[in-house]
Amino acid sequence: MSRHTRPLRLPACLFALGGALLLSACAGDGGGPGSTPRPQPHPQPRPHVVPPVRVTPPPAPRVLSAPGLEGVIGAGTEDLIRQFGVPRLDVTEGDARKLQFGGSACVLDIYLYPPQAGAAPRATYVEARRATDAREVDRAACVAALRRG
Repeated sequence: MSRHTRPLRLPACLFALGGALLLSACAGDGGGPGSTPRPQPHPQPRPHVVPPVRVTPPPAPRVLSAPGLEGVIGAGTEDLIRQFGVPRLDVTEGDARKLQFGGSACVLDIYLYPPQAGAAPRATYVEARRATDAREVDRAACVAALRRG
């Protein structure tokens, strides 16, 4: 050994820099190695709220008005059966009803709807077509032909 061994002195700024590095390694954001992550709270699901359904009565049906359809428009099921016989088609959908009457001259579809909620359905609309090719024909002429039988 030498006679005058002097201890190695580090400049004060290097010592301060090393200390700062050591401290920054300890003061992480919780995501570094060796740290325990904090559990994140889970958001609670919000209940699904269904708005109440407003029930409104259906609007009054539009009623076809045409000459030659007197006794058909506004008639109930029993009246129509008396006029044209047993329908060859009787379809109910909701509160509506369709009666179909046919003969050699034409096919007549009569649509019945209740005039107000809870009332018996009444004929409000009529369609007529030829039996042979389904081309539209005059409604009143078809009604007259089916009444004659």
